[in-house]
Amino acid sequence: MKLSSREMVLAGMFAAAIGVLSQFTIPFGPIPLTLQTFAVGFVVTVLGKKTGTLAILIYLLMGFIGLPVFAGGSAGIGVVFGPTGGFLVGFIFNGLVTGWLIEKTPTNYFWSILANVAGAFITLFFGSLWLKFGASLPWSGAFSAGMIPFLIPGLIKAVAAGYLGHLISQRLPRSFSYSK
Repeated sequence: MKLSSREMVLAGMFAAAIGVLSQFTIPFGPIPLTLQTFAVGFVVTVLGKKTGTLAILIYLLMGFIGLPVFAGGSAGIGVVFGPTGGFLVGFIFNGLVTGWLIEKTPTNYFWSILANVAGAFITLFFGSLWLKFGASLPWSGAFSAGMIPFLIPGLIKAVAAGYLGHLISQRLPRSFSYSK
């Protein structure tokens, strides 16, 4: 995958933005409500699949090496491989699927929002799957803890990310954001 200097700089800047938005947290049991999923969807909607997913990978790498960019200022390998690590891993697939859907469908609000809803569901699925195996929960317990409480907030954040991401990307110069 060949990247231009512009794409690398944008990915780094937007990775930092994901880190900042991740600090907006509402404690909600072991898995907090955060703006991470909003940020992931927004970034991919603006930057596209390739650069947006790179921004997500940079964000995860920053947290992995110890920069306090995960929810609530957490960081490190323990967070990535802990009970909530599946949500973080799910961000990668969220970015890939959301970006792919946006690239393959007409450029409008409806498809941007639908792509973000699909991506948010993927994040919740990976998080629940990780809880199932990482925390040795039964399937019902994993989905009750990792998906059910987050469906409505996830839907709201996905709609906001799709709408605002599309709105912003349409108003930025073509050299800054993804455009077909």
